[in-house]
Formats: sequence, structure tokens, C-alpha cells
Amino acid sequence: MTVTAITVCALITGTVAAFPDTARQPATATATGPGPGWSATWTAAPQRPSASFAPNWSQQGFTRQTVRQIVRISAGGKAARIRLSNRYGTSPLTIDHATLARTDRGAAIEPGSLRHLTVRGKHTFTVPAGADLATDPVPLNLAALDSVTITFFANRPTGPATYHAQALATTYRAAGDHTADADAAAFTDTSQSWYYLTGVDVIPTGRRGGVVTFGDSLTDGAGSSTDANNRYPDELAERLAGAGTPRAVLNQGIAGNRVTVDSAWFGDKATARFRRDVLGQPGVRTVIILAGINDIGIGELAAAPPSPIFAPYPDVSAGQVIAGLRELIQMAHAKGVRVIGATLMPVKGSAYYTARSEAKREAINAWIRASAPFDAVVDLDRITASPADRDRLNPAYDSGDHLHLNDAGYRAIAGAIHPADLG
Repeated sequence: MTVTAITVCALITGTVAAFPDTARQPATATATGPGPGWSATWTAAPQRPSASFAPNWSQQGFTRQTVRQIVRISAGGKAARIRLSNRYGTSPLTIDHATLARTDRGAAIEPGSLRHLTVRGKHTFTVPAGADLATDPVPLNLAALDSVTITFFANRPTGPATYHAQALATTYRAAGDHTADADAAAFTDTSQSWYYLTGVDVIPTGRRGGVVTFGDSLTDGAGSSTDANNRYPDELAERLAGAGTPRAVLNQGIAGNRVTVDSAWFGDKATARFRRDVLGQPGVRTVIILAGINDIGIGELAAAPPSPIFAPYPDVSAGQVIAGLRELIQMAHAKGVRVIGATLMPVKGSAYYTARSEAKREAINAWIRASAPFDAVVDLDRITASPADRDRLNPAYDSGDHLHLNDAGYRAIAGAIHPADLG
């Protein structure tokens, strides 16, 4: 049976009150803050509409189309809401209808779990250009590692879409309004990016604070299997849930992202996006930072760039990366957030590797191990290095480009993080 939209009240005490759907009239909402009682259980960092490594729908946006996106949450809860971002949009985004459900298989959903999403009680709502939005809560009991499906229909042209380029998950598209479809028949187009969707929040059933994993493609999961949830944050969430201590593990990686350099393709630099993407997440207690390899590696591509999307190509020093990492630590500590630092992994054999970049990597790692004011350190350099050549990735963990990890490598990273260090 299709469940109608419900407004949940008294979120802190956990009680709920419900009333029937209101008429489908437009509602305009401005940016919405984290709010009390909520904890993020899944996230994706927003990016500007752009070309990327693979074709995507961000630049064209959507008109009279339904978009269906599947994500796996990390921690469960008794009520849920979703967060959308039109941060990089040039015009208001009007959503005519949106739903949330448990995932069945592919683009199919469990019919009895369907929830109609509203904002201020309205099925049709608008996200202004440059703003973020959270929907009204709906009651939906979710367990750790459940997969949920978020579907929205936009009748009028959206304009270019704020998105997350490298989802490593399949997003589906259909012509017309198919937000309440239980089956997958209408969803014939696919993409490997997420659109507008930046968060799923729950009223948590546990009290452990969330962990944000922050960085570049090695956090985003490049090299891992598509639709398999084998990124290292996913593997960490599995490990914690398997030990009977589930908690939110949030992925705020962006492929190509740098600590010190803004990019039209690879996102705002880490020092610029940290407050929003880490400290702005509801319920966060700890952040794991794995960042800096792109700062020192992309500069080595200037003579023969593989693609325009890597631009610009400044020569970034180890000292500049260290200063940026120190700034991230200071921002986190100022908000009472615990910080775990990760050493940079080997890159020999990749396009990033030169004598100059290797000297920078070693200098950054030496600072992380001995001098950085992190609350804890995970030495991924030593964990992932080849026993035969410490400057190379272990072949058992190498995805093939000598820079990114395969599923086994991401599992090894997750296994190296001590739960006690998470706070």
C-alpha cells in the first residue's frame, strides 16, 4: 500500500504526529540548517555542473523527467529526510513531486515503503539558486546499511544541475512523472553521477557521533566496483555495523579535489569547502582527512595534460599542503570535532610520480607522522605500499593505474582505522 506523506513532530522526544497530505501547491524553501535531533547517515559533496571523466546530465539538467537515485545509508533511524542542493544552479529548482522508499533491486522499490516527500507540507517546492534545502521528515524505520531510493520529478526546465560527478552508483532517468512507480520499467536511461542529492538524515536510534571521511578520489572510491559500495567509507561502515557498533560514516570525497587549489571540475579547494562539507553535517563528531596527493601530482601534468578538466596546474609545495592541512585541523578543533590524519599513499608508476612529487609526498608524510596536531594518525602509506618497493602500491591493492585502489585496497584502509580513534 502506498503511504501518504506524514509530518513528524516533537523530533527530540521521538514522538510523532501525523496528518493527511495537504494539496499539491508550490512551496518555496530557503537554505535549511542541520536542526536538532538529526544525524546525517549518507552524504555526497556538491559540485558545479561540468564535463567529467564520463558523460553526465549536469550541464543539460532536466525537463519533464524523473530522476531515481539509490544510496546505502550507514546508520539507521526512526524517521528520515533528504537534503537537496541547488548551490551551483543559475535558476530556481522546482521539484513537482518527490518520494523516498526502500530499494528493492535496481530501479525498483519496495511498494509498502513509499513515502511522499514534502517541504512545509507541500508536494511541490522550490530550491532557490545558490541554496540548500531539507525536506519535511517522514516516519521510516531504517537499519544500518539499508539501501534507500530517492526519486524526484521536475516538470519545468531545471537549468544546469548541481551534482556529484563520481557516484560509482547507477542513477536512473525516465520521461514524465514516475516518482511513485514501484517497478523499474520506465527508467531506461542511466548515469554514474548523483544530481542535487547531498544528504540523507535520520533521527538516530543510537548515540554515537558521525564520522566524516574527507578528501579526494581515494575517499570518493575511484577504482572500486560500481554499485557495490566498496569505497573505504562504505567498508568502514560495514566493519562497524558488523562489530555491533554501527554509526554514521559520511563520504565527502570529490575526485580530483585539492587542498589548496579551486577547480571548476574537481570542486572548491578543501580549505574552502571544509566548513560546509564537514562541520555543517548534522551529528558529526570525527573527521578523517586523506588529502594532498592531487596538489603535488597534478602540477606534474602541466607539460602534457591528459584532459582539460585537470586545469589549473600550479606548482604546489609540500609546505603549502601542510599549511592547508593545518588550517583544516584548526577549523575542526574550533568546533570540537576530532581529527584523524592519513598519510599519502605511494604513486610510483602513475602520471603523478616524479622525483619532485615524491620528495613532497615524503615531506608531507613525515609531518603527519611526527609533527601534525592530529588527534590520531592512520599510516596508509605503510599499509598500502608494496613490500618489494615502498614507493609503489601493493599490487594486491592497485586498481591498475598505480594511484587508486581496488576493492581489496579500500577494505585494507577501512581495516586500518582503529574504532577507538573515532571517538
